[in-house]
Amino acid sequence: MYLQKHISGGILRALLSTNFSFSLFQLSRVDSKRHLMESTDIRGLHVDTSSTAEGGVEDAYGEDYATEDQLVTPWTVSIASGCALLRDPRHNKGLAFTEKERDAHYLRGLLPPSIMSQELQEKRIMQSIRQYQIPLQQYMALMDLEERNERLFYKLLIDHVEELLPVVYTPTVGEACQKYGSIFRRPQGLYISLKERGKILEVLKNWHEKSIQVIVVTDGERILGLGDLGCQGMGIPVGKLALYTALGGVRPSACLPITIDVGTNNEELLKDEFYIGLRQKRVVGQEYKDFLHEFVTAVKQNYGEKVLIQFEDFANHNAFDLLARYRSTHLVFNDDIQGTAAVVLAGIVAALKLVDGTLSGHTFLFFGAGEAGTGIAELIAFEISKQANAPLEEARKKIWLVDSKGLIVNSRMDSLQSFKKPWAHEHEPVKNLVDAIKALKPTVLIGSAGIGQTFTQEVIESMASINEKPVILALSNPTTQSECTAEQAYTWSKGRAIFASGSPFDPVEYNGKVYVPGQANNAYIFPGFGLGLVISGAIRVHDEMLLAAAEALAQQVTQENYDKGLIYPPFSNIREISAHIASNVAAKAYELGLATQLPRPKDLVKYAKSCMYSPVYRSYR
Repeated sequence: MYLQKHISGGILRALLSTNFSFSLFQLSRVDSKRHLMESTDIRGLHVDTSSTAEGGVEDAYGEDYATEDQLVTPWTVSIASGCALLRDPRHNKGLAFTEKERDAHYLRGLLPPSIMSQELQEKRIMQSIRQYQIPLQQYMALMDLEERNERLFYKLLIDHVEELLPVVYTPTVGEACQKYGSIFRRPQGLYISLKERGKILEVLKNWHEKSIQVIVVTDGERILGLGDLGCQGMGIPVGKLALYTALGGVRPSACLPITIDVGTNNEELLKDEFYIGLRQKRVVGQEYKDFLHEFVTAVKQNYGEKVLIQFEDFANHNAFDLLARYRSTHLVFNDDIQGTAAVVLAGIVAALKLVDGTLSGHTFLFFGAGEAGTGIAELIAFEISKQANAPLEEARKKIWLVDSKGLIVNSRMDSLQSFKKPWAHEHEPVKNLVDAIKALKPTVLIGSAGIGQTFTQEVIESMASINEKPVILALSNPTTQSECTAEQAYTWSKGRAIFASGSPFDPVEYNGKVYVPGQANNAYIFPGFGLGLVISGAIRVHDEMLLAAAEALAQQVTQENYDKGLIYPPFSNIREISAHIASNVAAKAYELGLATQLPRPKDLVKYAKSCMYSPVYRSYR
């Protein structure tokens, strides 16, 4: 009796799976009054439908007559027409609905009479966003737009990527995570807490989309350089997946943000009345490992072999352990370790055209020996060993790391964490960064410790005293944690530094010349990398795929970019860049026998572009 107006989600999916047409819109709408029964008995509650609920709206299910103790069924209108269509972010076009569409989908009177193109809507929204002076307000406005009109949100992000990237991603996303409890409006992904132990598979089935291709998951323990933000780390998976769609073209319905909540050790959050997560200390050890194992197993069971699990902002010890534990059995990727490594390697390869020489001819010094630092170091060593046809152990000797206790050397071996041990070389102990620079004479200095202002004037001047063009990469995020600013790097090196950072900096004028700092942003790599895995149907991630992604990015740097001192291409061309990265990654997957999407497309760049999500409005029947 309620079939046409009140189809349940399960029945609807069954209908759509039998090749019913594109959308819900062909199901005819029948006036709800024709469905009302003379009287209805729901949950044992007699409802007299001859009367009306408040405001004259007939209460077909008797919900307005139930007391707070009585159970009611949360019916959902599944047919996308009228108000339901305007509240469906995937299909809503706002004022862009045509006259014909307004008639066909019962929108008359629900919208003002004006018809506005998507381009004009885009102009209006951008004008509104630019009026906000505080980046967090811009972030919230964009998140609200995504909840109302998905295609318009992504069109804005694609067309204004350089302006909006710092808003939806670093650095603003860091502040959003810090204040997530206060700005929380509605869940944008899945929250899997210890309360769901033993039921994670059931929780995954609660998500409304079933064809998931990319999952970004965090446990919130090491959000950017901000530390343990617990459940409020959800802003990171949400932001990353928005970029998967905008920059890499992975369709939004195939993306799933997840936060694993195992507690937090952040005392401020535990005392915060607005904190949205578990109010307990983090679980550790075997209990933590078992919970994550249940999660990874459930994901594979529910979504299959080809779903990408991207681990994001886990603490060092857990990040390395999870990657080592599952990389041979699941399609897993850690952006902090592997994505950062690929984007930094790409910048270094590009920088070689400005400083000359081969990769093996340079000496690399890292300030920071966590997951980012050691991940970058390992990929550089892997590339050196390939180019020089030398053992990996020999390649590692070109790379030195400084942690909080000083230079990592053999005499410290017994006290080092396992992931640092490969970088302990024979050398006398050195306590600080400046002394390490003077002793090792590095050509490339890389900061990844998450501690702001550690590249002091003395550090930069020391690098400039031994190099005509010192390569200085201040990678820590957000901006407050950057090792130095672009202005400091150019000024203290007297304009000779080749500089890039993790967070964006404005161009700098020094001695009458304008220097444009590059941004070693993971967003260059992971969207295209993920797209390459998806279009090839890859079942595992191999280090050679990371090299392929880095090489593709480095090849996109033009002479015009070099003339400005840039070692990364502009973000305005990011979709083209992502297509080339996806092509290289997919090609490597086929070469290694890890691809399942057969036969292999002849032109992988063209194929990658054809698979990219387009945010342009669709026309409805």
